[in-house]
Amino acid sequence: MRGVWLATVANLDWPSHTGLPAELQRQQFIALLDQVKALHLNTVVVQVRPMADAFYPSTYEPWSQYLTGTQGQNPGYDPLAFMAEQAHKRQLAFHAWFNPFRVSTRKDVQALAANNPARQHPDWLITYGGQLYYNPGLPIVRDFIVNSIVEVVHNYAIDAVHLDDYFYPYPVGQRDFPDQDTYQRYGAHIFASKADWRRDNINQFIHRLAQRIKQIKPNVALGISPFGVWRNHLADATGSFTHASVTDYDSLYADTRTWIKQHWIDYIAPQIYWNIGFAVADYETLVRWWANEVKGSRVQLYIGQAAYRVNPAGTGPWSKPDQLLAQLRTNQRYEQVHGSIFFSLKDILRNPLHIKDQLQQYFAKYAT
Repeated sequence: MRGVWLATVANLDWPSHTGLPAELQRQQFIALLDQVKALHLNTVVVQVRPMADAFYPSTYEPWSQYLTGTQGQNPGYDPLAFMAEQAHKRQLAFHAWFNPFRVSTRKDVQALAANNPARQHPDWLITYGGQLYYNPGLPIVRDFIVNSIVEVVHNYAIDAVHLDDYFYPYPVGQRDFPDQDTYQRYGAHIFASKADWRRDNINQFIHRLAQRIKQIKPNVALGISPFGVWRNHLADATGSFTHASVTDYDSLYADTRTWIKQHWIDYIAPQIYWNIGFAVADYETLVRWWANEVKGSRVQLYIGQAAYRVNPAGTGPWSKPDQLLAQLRTNQRYEQVHGSIFFSLKDILRNPLHIKDQLQQYFAKYAT
């Protein structure tokens, strides 16, 4: 795996702006793919459902605002069909990246398109930290999101479904996610703690999604890129020797260990976005931990790597030109590591500290 994320939320990677003519959007995407190919990468992970919206005609979601500037407005072509076709023309694998539960960075439901299911079903929503989220505790919500993803698996020639690190939202201060009523309705009679119930909600979602994907197209992979720390060793003796303030298991309710052990996923790409030697969460400590976590499993391990952190104006490790290369060399020491995914393409193409040139040279040996 020599992959790169292309983020569409807030037009981070593509399209460069909202409201561009369809032909210019296509030209921009082709130019990006050509640069991916020149870097000797082999996989693009493209965000096609950034915020309860779609980069394709959907019976479940409105058109994304990041295409035309207006949610629900048809851009005049099918971006997903075009992107997958162009990637495959260049022998690049195409992974369709979905953000399952995030609805809007604004709390105003009326700002959503009239045909947005979140607007039509306000009872599905929870407002937290000034943002809107689908409530993962509602079975109808989980089913809806699975169906919306499976629609893409059924209709498009994608190589994988990819989920990122957003399950329950990242904590905002000391405020708890306000789902007590849902817990009382669906979980309190089964689970002694709300945390266990939340993890079970996400487990059910992942398990059902995996089943549905394999029923339709067994060759389509399911990959997940969680936050880089499962649990700290002070909370769990089997956790990593880290001191992260946020963890998958305790903060985001993402029980990655169960997903791996049950073989519900085909690959896992933890976002290890810290430098070698970082006291709170050392890069190699985490690579070693995740390598051990997948040992004996058929789940492939790729490392999510932080090209966006490279900063020539800084003073720390990320201001050094060899940080990413040192991380790649670290990866090679662990046989369970089968590649990397970089966040994100624009950060590589900026070429700070010549990282684009370095990566191009490093990966040239893998080119066919």
